Amino acid sequence: MIVHKFGGASVKSAETVKNLSEIVKDFSGNIIIVISAMDKITNNLEELTQFYFDKNNNECYKVFLRIKNFHIEIINDLFIKKETILDKINLLFNKIEEKINSKPSEDYDYEYDQIVPFGELLSTKIISAYLNCMGISNLWTDIRKILITDNIYRDATIDFRLTENLFKEKFHFNNTSIYITQGFIGASENGKNTTLGREGSDYSASVLAYISNAEKVIIWKNVKGILTADPELYNESIKLDEISYEEAIELSYFGAKIIHPKTIKPLQNKKIPLFVKSFLKPEENGTVIKSILEPINLPPVIILKKQQVLVSISPVDFSFIVEENISKIFAVFAKFKIKANLTQNSAISFSACVDYVPDKFEKIVKILKKDFKVLYNMNVELITIRHYNEESVNKFVGNKKILVEQKSRHTARFVVE
Repeated sequence: MIVHKFGGASVKSAETVKNLSEIVKDFSGNIIIVISAMDKITNNLEELTQFYFDKNNNECYKVFLRIKNFHIEIINDLFIKKETILDKINLLFNKIEEKINSKPSEDYDYEYDQIVPFGELLSTKIISAYLNCMGISNLWTDIRKILITDNIYRDATIDFRLTENLFKEKFHFNNTSIYITQGFIGASENGKNTTLGREGSDYSASVLAYISNAEKVIIWKNVKGILTADPELYNESIKLDEISYEEAIELSYFGAKIIHPKTIKPLQNKKIPLFVKSFLKPEENGTVIKSILEPINLPPVIILKKQQVLVSISPVDFSFIVEENISKIFAVFAKFKIKANLTQNSAISFSACVDYVPDKFEKIVKILKKDFKVLYNMNVELITIRHYNEESVNKFVGNKKILVEQKSRHTARFVVE
């Protein structure tokens, strides 16, 4: 059993869908293929959701037509006989249209999860139909009938017991079975759509691999593996041939975009290797994440997080920052689902570097100001150098103004202007 995961960039056009079919046909045995929404469709559906929630009907419908035309254009490029797949796709678009013509609730996260999953449903319907046309027989499977979660919308937690039982009911393998399903999405026990957090398709593949006792997982990306830096930001990045599960968890925690943070743990529990490979050059080895007993020497790995805010919080009476104060601060962050990417405290001050989410940040500051003095620096960057040395710090931090600096044995972190 192999679990493949294809992200949005790998299915952004008719040509990339054809490329996917070429990759898949070279694999034998039982296969589960987890697929994301096509290209930037998730972004478009998020835009549609916002217009719907704001009751901006005209703009909402414009985005709806943009999404619909994009998928129909891909269908026209892929299929000669397209009536059957168009019928299936139009059923999904009818459901979206029915939703946006209804009155929204007051819960944005709920509305988000009822609309955005259509991206994965559309992409998998099209790709499943295309593979069948190309002689790659497969079964399309609605993951919402299998992957059961709680009802924390946009950040749902999977019920592994229920999911495993349903998996055994729905998936039946005969040594040559291929299943096509969706990443990122699931459903609560009452049947409402849920999502696992942005970029959660990696995690979906990991969960299915864990439940099926897969031989391995392959995540197909538009890069040749896990690199020492984002090639769009730094042109001197090099590929890492292998890293340990522990190292992958560290990198994802610090913000490396290549792997979703929750992905590694289920695989580590069953020692299932994870390969990160290029869908542009599938013949290359890529990077493997696996159990590595002996330490390996790794070069400096650079992780840059932009659009950060450095928040400094202190009691208004200049009393000490103690556990009770910190608990209050984190409770506010948790309420708005804001992660502290870096924290530091002194006797009378607590600082946190967080992602800047405009509507949430303003509400957080308003609440905190009831009990604390709050100062903040906007538009800062968080640079993390894993396996740092003096040369790497000089190269990637240089003469930038450092607001916060932290160093441990293996990791150096800098909040800079």
